[in-house]
Amino acid sequence: MTCLPRLRLLLCSSVLASGAFCLPASAQPPEAEAIVQKAMDNWRSSASWSRMQLIVHRPNFERTLAFEAWTRGTKDSLSRFTKPAKEAGNASLKLAEDIWMFSPKLQQVMKLPSSLMSQSWMGSDFSYDDLAKSDRLLVDYELTLTDTKETSGHTVYSIEAIPKDNAPVVWGKQTLEVRDDSVLLEQLFFDQDMKPLRRMTAEKIEKLGGRIYATVARMSNLEKDDHWTEIVYDDARFDVELPDYLFSLSNLQNPRPWKPK
Repeated sequence: MTCLPRLRLLLCSSVLASGAFCLPASAQPPEAEAIVQKAMDNWRSSASWSRMQLIVHRPNFERTLAFEAWTRGTKDSLSRFTKPAKEAGNASLKLAEDIWMFSPKLQQVMKLPSSLMSQSWMGSDFSYDDLAKSDRLLVDYELTLTDTKETSGHTVYSIEAIPKDNAPVVWGKQTLEVRDDSVLLEQLFFDQDMKPLRRMTAEKIEKLGGRIYATVARMSNLEKDDHWTEIVYDDARFDVELPDYLFSLSNLQNPRPWKPK
């Protein structure tokens, strides 16, 4: 019996090192902000590179695009399409609250008004704000832990996000399901009348870049049957060192190659 506390301590230390939550049986669950912060850290890290596919599905067609993305901190991100040929080179850059688009056909950089951050990205069900993986949930919303349950050997936390007064957001509220290993399982978006409009779900969870990750994320349009978009991760690196030039208007228009080692 005397070995059990020491064994639990060793197990807990191992779990904490991986970024997951570990609690004594009698302890209270973590605060909602801490849960969301860990989920954002796991999703984005201090800096990241990823290679992905964007699959836009409609009742009468489906198209697939390939792109790369880089993130830095909680505010900056760059994405650039590589396939198909007619979309290759289209890119977007987000620096703090500003976002620019580049079209190789027009050879022009255009600044996107902040009011359009919630609009469709490349005709998909994801928005520019979704793509940026920003920290707006932690900045613009009051977070409340509403439920805790056990599912498939994991603790799953249910969180409600209500916009703060005068927050520059379009959603009436959001709800999240976050697993104890910091994987975001579901995110539901409601309009101002509290009608659910979009749902993001983790369709596949596996190891990616040394961490447990949702390698297939689907955004569904709840107002239109059989309208959804998936982001599929082919490869990713986290906590990498990225050069500053990546996150510049110059690089947006005239890209300099960068690949992980």
